[in-house]
Amino acid sequence: MASKQANAIKDLYGSWKTAMGANPEMDLAETRDLFDQWGDITGEPGGVDYIEETCGGVPCLWAVPKGASEDRVLICTHGGGYVVGSMFTHRKMFGHLAKATGCRALILDYRRAPENPHPAQNEDAVAVYAWLLEQGIKPEHIATTGDSAGGALCTSMLLAIRDQGLPMAAACMPMSPYYDMEFTGETMDTKADVDCLVSREIAQGMAAAFLGGGSPRDPLANPLCAELQGFPPTYIQVGGDETLLDDSLRFETKAREAGVEISVDVFPEMQHVFQFMAGKAPEADDAIARMANWVRPKLGLA
Repeated sequence: MASKQANAIKDLYGSWKTAMGANPEMDLAETRDLFDQWGDITGEPGGVDYIEETCGGVPCLWAVPKGASEDRVLICTHGGGYVVGSMFTHRKMFGHLAKATGCRALILDYRRAPENPHPAQNEDAVAVYAWLLEQGIKPEHIATTGDSAGGALCTSMLLAIRDQGLPMAAACMPMSPYYDMEFTGETMDTKADVDCLVSREIAQGMAAAFLGGGSPRDPLANPLCAELQGFPPTYIQVGGDETLLDDSLRFETKAREAGVEISVDVFPEMQHVFQFMAGKAPEADDAIARMANWVRPKLGLA
């Protein structure tokens, strides 16, 4: 049974739905202001410094835990349907992960849709990866992670670097990834009554803004359509009450068929990106610990 603390994310998502329902003409700026509350349910990790830096032309935020390894990096891509969210809304969640892992995290403030449709986000992520390599960080010391749309972006950026002939990162850790731009997963309907945030209508609206008229089957927009040979070891976490649950499960099947080392943890009764409750809810703290324990040996930190 879910903990009492885990209700915080349901309350937050419910308040957003209420606000958007009361103001169906809510403009983009207001919507972004609303979603800026995302990090309010995350506890401060403590012992983590945050430093802004432009990396490969992309605004970023370093999360640097005290005593962390300087030569290992988690590239972190925030969620929000490519439309909302920022490096600031997600800094505490990724700070928890960096602290648990024992290395620095680099949180991207990539260009958002609709002002900058696909592939701007992928281009920014690849630019940051290439910049890290230029700084002397070895590819085997880099892992990517992200939530929701950021979960898709931390996946698609690796497809792009593979296709561009750049050396592959060590690992990928998507949280509640938003892969399918066509919304063909069964859980879009079977979980509709228990998912407190992601409805088909919301997902379709954000996808339209992101794609900007492009194909929903572009592999760099929809990794379910990608060839996955050569993809690095992958660990996905997803909530059991998510409409996007099938995105993770279908990606797992496709990856296994391509010979990719992959595992998926489904957390019963959990909502979309429940890891936001790190420092506040035991389920989120457990998830962060599992991610850190999985990735440390991949980065040579075990």
